[in-house]
Amino acid sequence: MDVESWDRCACTALHAESIQSVKESMPEEESLFELAELFKVFGDTTRIKILWALSEAELCVCDIASLLGMTQSAISHQLRVLKQARLVRNRKEGKTVCYALDDDHVKQIFRQGLDHIKEL
Repeated sequence: MDVESWDRCACTALHAESIQSVKESMPEEESLFELAELFKVFGDTTRIKILWALSEAELCVCDIASLLGMTQSAISHQLRVLKQARLVRNRKEGKTVCYALDDDHVKQIFRQGLDHIKEL
């Protein structure tokens, strides 16, 4: 098999039952769009570093900025993106705003992604 055709199917018959089964189980278009948008949020190294830090401990903006060697403004911008994607949540403690992962799902997504790349 030549390199250019390794990804092409040589069969001529459709697998109707498989197609129907997948079609019936496929999420709505809007859900797939939202999933794609969620994965886009993971496409930035700074946001990944922030998520890693928050998977280890609840931190305030100045803690994260110090940890990553960035400005508080830059961190706040990324935290807004993460909050809009419902990946992080915040709580006020006096004048301090503390951030944490939104829920255990976020940690699971993050850990599974790391497990996957470590397999390679």
